[in-house]
Amino acid sequence: MVLGKVRALAIYFDSLNENNLPVFSGGDLVSGRVVVDVTGDVRVKSLDITAKGVAKVRWTESRNAGANTAYTQNYTEEVEYLHHYDTLIGEERDEDCPEEGLTVLHAGLHEFAFSFNLPQMALATSFEGKHGSVRYWVKAELHRPWLLPVKVKKEFIVFEHIDINTPLLLAPQAGTKEKTLCCWFCASGPISLSAKIERKGYTPGESIQIFAEVENCSSRVVVPKAALYQTQTFFAKGKGKQIQQLVSNLRGDPLPQGKSQSWEGKLLKIPPVSPSILDCPIIRVEYALVVYVDVPGGLNLSLSLPLVIGTIPLHACATRTSSISSNSSTLSWMGPPERPEAPPSYSDLAISESHRRDCLQGCDRSDGEGEDQGSLLTYITEFRYRPPPLYSEVDPYPDPVEVSSDVRRPDTCPSR
Repeated sequence: MVLGKVRALAIYFDSLNENNLPVFSGGDLVSGRVVVDVTGDVRVKSLDITAKGVAKVRWTESRNAGANTAYTQNYTEEVEYLHHYDTLIGEERDEDCPEEGLTVLHAGLHEFAFSFNLPQMALATSFEGKHGSVRYWVKAELHRPWLLPVKVKKEFIVFEHIDINTPLLLAPQAGTKEKTLCCWFCASGPISLSAKIERKGYTPGESIQIFAEVENCSSRVVVPKAALYQTQTFFAKGKGKQIQQLVSNLRGDPLPQGKSQSWEGKLLKIPPVSPSILDCPIIRVEYALVVYVDVPGGLNLSLSLPLVIGTIPLHACATRTSSISSNSSTLSWMGPPERPEAPPSYSDLAISESHRRDCLQGCDRSDGEGEDQGSLLTYITEFRYRPPPLYSEVDPYPDPVEVSSDVRRPDTCPSR
């Protein structure tokens, strides 16, 4: 675009975090400056700013409607969280008199301040997914007579804070399962799995302590493993689209027949990830820790423990409470065995340790009292700049003509 005498139009935010990114929450004041650099006198009709926040979902599906006929169905949905408009230069004018009341900007730099408050409501956290996103931005438009407007847009980040220091998110998560391997008329002994974590809520940069007990009475050598998964679910026109992503994983030692293995607080690191999104009507981001037993040549025995990834870290007093609760529990927290479920359908993926160290550099702080919350937000925002992940797609709401067997999940688990 030819700008003429307008050399540059830029937006700067007044408040930046440690990573020089504009980060805000619901109810915060967003302020900044629109800078106009002109090389000579410029007549301006108006300088307007528009601030918007939108959650948007979109995906496309192709379907067969006959022997030689196919059509494409688009699924789109949108939710608006923010809309603010303001005029920094000029006012509404009579279109019949375009030259009336013009503002002249002389050569040099000109700054115009703007400010607005984010709504006092539950805003969706900024997010970028495969089939949808949550974005917030400020756009400035400089209007001149008889010329195309000059425009600039700049995004800012919004976090809907999730405090993990609540009774629900501090509660331990546990379960137990058992299965028996069969081969024709010969059945081997059972494989049993029990697992527990100290709480449901965590923040990026923490390590999940996994307490597990695996007993192998089968005739095969099995391997206990654990993985953290993110599930993105998008909704549009009464239909859903689901994306499953492996976030982090670990494995134990091979377990021969008749042996058992215990994990006494085995650590699984949470890398930079987006916080959970639970209140947006068209996008949900959820997490689960899956502890499972990799059974060669058979269906894996798996146990899924739901997690919430928050933004406000664990307080020192909450740490002591959680520790007392954990130490006082014994095998009584293991309920009766549940009916085994199908193993997760996630692609085999190894997380690069070098890449993870690069992401964690300068951001990994202790979770004790006095932790700087700003550093945690810096850590989380690393997620927005990581390479695109590998996905496994599942339609949680298939059409009635599609039987459940069409979406049966294969027997694949990470780190095999």
